[in-house]
Amino acid sequence: MNKPIRRVSVFCLVLVLALMIRVNYVQGVQASSLDKNTNNKRGLIEAYSYPRGQIIVGGKPVTKDIEVDGNTYKYKRGYTDGPVYAPVTGFSSQVYGSNLLENVENPILSGNDSRLFIRNTLDLITGKPKQGGDVVTTIDPKVQTAAYNAFTSAGKKGAAVALDPTTGAILGLVSVPSYDPSSIAGSDNQAAWTSLNADKSQPMLNRALRQTYPPGSTFKLVTSAAALENGVITDINAKTDSPDPYTLPQTSTKLVNEAGDNCLNVSMNDALKVSCNTVFAKIGDEVGNDKMAAEAAKFGFNSSSLTIPVGVTKSNYDTAINRPSNALSSIGQFDTRATPLQMAMVAAAIANNGTLMKPYLVAQERSANLDVIDTTKPTVLSQATTPQVAQEIQTMMVNVVQNGTGTPAQISGATVGGKTGTAQHGENNSDNPYAWFVSYAKMGDKQVAVAVVVEDSNAQRDEISGSGLAAPIAKKMMEAALGK
Repeated sequence: MNKPIRRVSVFCLVLVLALMIRVNYVQGVQASSLDKNTNNKRGLIEAYSYPRGQIIVGGKPVTKDIEVDGNTYKYKRGYTDGPVYAPVTGFSSQVYGSNLLENVENPILSGNDSRLFIRNTLDLITGKPKQGGDVVTTIDPKVQTAAYNAFTSAGKKGAAVALDPTTGAILGLVSVPSYDPSSIAGSDNQAAWTSLNADKSQPMLNRALRQTYPPGSTFKLVTSAAALENGVITDINAKTDSPDPYTLPQTSTKLVNEAGDNCLNVSMNDALKVSCNTVFAKIGDEVGNDKMAAEAAKFGFNSSSLTIPVGVTKSNYDTAINRPSNALSSIGQFDTRATPLQMAMVAAAIANNGTLMKPYLVAQERSANLDVIDTTKPTVLSQATTPQVAQEIQTMMVNVVQNGTGTPAQISGATVGGKTGTAQHGENNSDNPYAWFVSYAKMGDKQVAVAVVVEDSNAQRDEISGSGLAAPIAKKMMEAALGK
């Protein structure tokens, strides 16, 4: 072989080696990043080439896969009673991605979870088509529909959450106004997506998990726990040294009570019954900011790590504020903010004798042939109060429902405890307030804890109350959970 030919041969060999190295680098090192590249549609096309698993509520799927006559995708996602369950399922869209359970449970729903490897391998060998696994939720359809129908029939906007206090299972998770995820599931959905995002009522906002509100007087349950835990109050029926009106510490600002009842020196039990701001603001000041914040944290406030498995927005109680701000925070104002889920957790912990169970939305994950892959075990999140303190607050909450501001929540044959709240909204309280009701109900071996918040911008300001707007919705949810 002459020298020029030898040089050409060596050069060609180098080119072949370089090509082989490059191919292996792309297929090995860069494979993952290329697969996740937003411009690579192959993964998306493959994902919609076979049926996804289903999201199950009450033993029945609330999702479905619709075969489409398209050149790119074989299936698109569909939803049964989409607006009712949208705050639970979220959406799976060929254009806009996914959220909520459709997103966090995608490994199971898509069938790509590593725990499905053996099942997928056997299906491949036997020639069975690929199919995603199912996600079984904890949602009780009766509780869910009761809440949704109560909001929509009354034309109200807001959110509601129901929990099983003994396990943490989420029985209801409602946000209104809502939307139908089916409208944005396919590839031809730009008009629907644009309309939903332009809607000022924010139907795609999950108010139950992702929106925080001032909890108003419902936060007095946490203040009661802090007072009893720290010995500021030793007898819930003893008179307190509480002026009416109450001058906020270190200021000349006088705090008054919304209720017409005389709150002068009343006991904490009577103060909760008629919701005396003066009594609880003074109690919060006596407990102090450090201990108030510590008690709020035991109920779940200030935690950014809570997942159910969907992520939950952090609820807030300020940890370094002056005395007047702490006094206002103790009655659920100033910068105190809470999601409806958080306030349901407060009621659940009290109903469960002080033990706060971790909320969860997924009961089981299972393969397409119904083999159980994983079952959620109830876990303790914290010991929010002692059993004795929790039982004393239960007594006060029952008094609220039997004799105070929560009488619309009474249920025949059941023990019901609750707390109303009307929270300030807008700069200098210029907007209509939020109406809250936080409660629990027990009947036989059944129990449920509920939090409801109503945003009602259309009602007359003096007609807005937790008793009149939120308590009837909570009652319907509790009745559904108790089977009444």
